[in-house]
Amino acid sequence: MLDTLGIDAPTAFLLVLALGLALSFEFVNGFHDTANAVATVIYTNSLKPGYAVVWSGCWNLIGVLTSSGAVAFGIVALLPVELVINVGSGAGFAMVFSLLLSAIIWNVGTWYLGLPASSSHTLIGSIVGVGLMNSLLSPGSAFGDGVNWAKVADTVKALVVSPLVGFALAALLLLIAKKVLKNPALFTAPEGKSPPPMWIRTLLVLTCTGVSFAHGSNDGQKGMGLIVLILVGIVPTAFALNMATDSATLDKIRAGSVVVEQKLAAGQTVTLDGAHKTLTEYLRHGQVKPDTLTALGATAGFVNHDLENVKDFNAIPGDQRRALRLNIYLVSESLARMIKAKALPSQLEADATGKYQSTLKGVTNFIPNWVKFAVALALGLGTMIGWKRIVVTVGEKIGKAHLTYGQGASAEIVAFGTIEAADILGLPVSTTHILSSGIAGTMVANGSGIQKDTVRNIILAWVLTLPVCVLLGAALFGAGLFFVLHVIGVH
Repeated sequence: MLDTLGIDAPTAFLLVLALGLALSFEFVNGFHDTANAVATVIYTNSLKPGYAVVWSGCWNLIGVLTSSGAVAFGIVALLPVELVINVGSGAGFAMVFSLLLSAIIWNVGTWYLGLPASSSHTLIGSIVGVGLMNSLLSPGSAFGDGVNWAKVADTVKALVVSPLVGFALAALLLLIAKKVLKNPALFTAPEGKSPPPMWIRTLLVLTCTGVSFAHGSNDGQKGMGLIVLILVGIVPTAFALNMATDSATLDKIRAGSVVVEQKLAAGQTVTLDGAHKTLTEYLRHGQVKPDTLTALGATAGFVNHDLENVKDFNAIPGDQRRALRLNIYLVSESLARMIKAKALPSQLEADATGKYQSTLKGVTNFIPNWVKFAVALALGLGTMIGWKRIVVTVGEKIGKAHLTYGQGASAEIVAFGTIEAADILGLPVSTTHILSSGIAGTMVANGSGIQKDTVRNIILAWVLTLPVCVLLGAALFGAGLFFVLHVIGVH
């Protein structure tokens, strides 16, 4: 079995450990974040807790299975490029272990205290910490080199703005509902354990369904991206390339590669290692230097050469697939960065190059169905096992009054819409922040008031998450790098 995968026993052990950590992160994510989706239906007696968490888990599964993958690879884009390229190395293992462990530690700690902190903030803070420590330990690198600060900035903006959007829109939606919908039953708090009228119950179950689906389609992708990265680095024979790619797509890649090579590197000799080094530096710093375009053209030429007379990726020997993936990845990511920065060289036609880059991306950015099922199962199990602490905080401790049916529906409708919009844009956002903010917004709009101690603790957890996880990720990466290099002996 190990011979088929092309790995030895120590590497297989690290593979199992890395996959276990990634799924553990999603398990913790399930009882930490998904619990927000079931808070309203439980505290309005629309569904019994057991039914609610199973229902939510199923819709998380559907959300994961139908997700686009944009968020998954958006998370991967935050990682230092040299560690992404060499994820099967000792440093790559240390990166994966440290960012997952730090995220799990903080998530479990805030869950234990019943604080709805963000798994997205947690993971992103850990990634930044790994990048900073990697730059500190890399000879010749300035502190902070290798961190994709532009992508980090985009992600942090989404994470900061989305709770404000949740607060304002949920409050506004509740006020509009009070003006338009005159039935007072919608805006009363539940009495005892009696379920609400069927039409209200149906509404709240639908909103819970939407938030659960949206959570799976966004938060579930974070673990998927890391799992695919682990598989590519450790088992490239099976996972370096999308083996389902058809011959027509390969023809398009060859044709596009020829154009890029001829336009940027015709008649110039560039070594493979030299081209890789130049493009890696470009992806680290984003600065187009005189040799960057030549290296880009040469690497496109290497892609064309590797695919000569190839109609099916299965025809490429297993040990060569990782090298081909690296060439495709560097060309794709370099072109994507140039297109985004509006720095595409004038020699290349924008529309044709964009289509070429998109085709390349489809060959490397894919998620096997079994990975989606594994992540969905971990999310669902987490939701079913550890939901209660966060549900109590969301349902009872944010507002001074009990959550009404209309408040729960307003907060969840806004959460669903906001998360889905972020999913389309490929931005990781926090289900926890959006829904908690939405409930706080409805409490303010309803004149119910909010419990200042709880809100203060939640905000404190939000504020501390990024810096704490940056420090935790950096410390664990340094310790993990020493462990895998000097104790296990993986280089």
